[in-house]
Amino acid sequence: MASQSFNSTLCHFVFAVAIILNIFAPALGSDQTSGLSMNVIDKCWRMNSEWRRHRPQLATCSVGYAGKMTDNIGKDLVHYKVTDPSDDPINPKPGTLRYGASIIQSRVWITFQRDMHIKLLKPLLVSSFTAIDGRGINVHISHNACLMIYKSTNIIIHGIRIHHCKAQPAGMVMGPEGKVIQVGQVDGDAIRLVSASNVWIDHNTLYDCQDGLLDVTRGSTNVTISNNWFRNQDKVMLLGHDDGYDRDKNMKVTVVYNHFGPNCNQRMPRIRFGYAHVANNLYQGWMQYAIGGSMGPSLKSEANLFIAPTSGNKEVTWRKESNGNMGKWEFHSVGDVFENGACFTATKGGRVPTPYYNSQQIFKVADAKYVRALTRSSGALRCSKTSRC
Repeated sequence: MASQSFNSTLCHFVFAVAIILNIFAPALGSDQTSGLSMNVIDKCWRMNSEWRRHRPQLATCSVGYAGKMTDNIGKDLVHYKVTDPSDDPINPKPGTLRYGASIIQSRVWITFQRDMHIKLLKPLLVSSFTAIDGRGINVHISHNACLMIYKSTNIIIHGIRIHHCKAQPAGMVMGPEGKVIQVGQVDGDAIRLVSASNVWIDHNTLYDCQDGLLDVTRGSTNVTISNNWFRNQDKVMLLGHDDGYDRDKNMKVTVVYNHFGPNCNQRMPRIRFGYAHVANNLYQGWMQYAIGGSMGPSLKSEANLFIAPTSGNKEVTWRKESNGNMGKWEFHSVGDVFENGACFTATKGGRVPTPYYNSQQIFKVADAKYVRALTRSSGALRCSKTSRC
């Protein structure tokens, strides 16, 4: 599986010494000697018991390649509440999720009146500058079509349970610019990005979908995937459309504070062409592999906790040689911790590819020994009506 360009696999049963090479400036806001109980994203808003009155503050809390989502807020922000769980793909009614996400052509912050289960009849195409905020409410999108972010920018998806998504035939649907368009067949992903940018997917619970849970495809870039719980799935996360779509060379994705497992098989993530910074995630086993890909992608795996399955494959990584690109791979492990015999085949020699975050993207990666605490609240949060989440 590995070529001459890679070291032999290093497997070990004890904790690796966590080596923090980042030079990132912002502090996590907690003394590392006393332990970390909340990650930097959550600390930004969850400490405020009045967060319901200041929901758009969330836009200032993102880190990684999505950057701060402050373009999603401003004086012209439309506050829209979903009151009706029904769906009409072509003529959505006011009060429905599709009306707020596809019809309103402005900055829009979408919340929900009550707990609800939404069964979408066709994929929901989300317009630019839209935040879907499910905090404090138990919202399920499931058992049919799910979400597509198509040629849109500045999108926040937060606090939604998305599961049992099914493949859909081609058909007409209200598009992200408020116009009915033809959408081709979809495979049954929970969330699919197509030519999208500046997307933040945070604190969602995704599982049991017909194809995958999250795809970042066709030139999509500047994406942060954080605090999500991915479970009970064969193919979890795909970064890069296919081996022939070289526009994905510009793809940049941050995967941070997520919980993978139990019962995940592969693609956490699978990367083509582009660059992924995968940091402070908890991997609760795998079957085929945890992180893999093709077409010479670049990966910095930093301060993650990899817990190998009790039996079967202990190797974290997988590589597919494509058109002679094996030698161009950059898979590096920095400060990761490996339990239960987990091991990581890293690229031999060379400089570890760095994220080169700007001031709106930068964050400090915590020591891997804190990963269990930092991912304890992954997934859609259960928030009481009177206190913090």
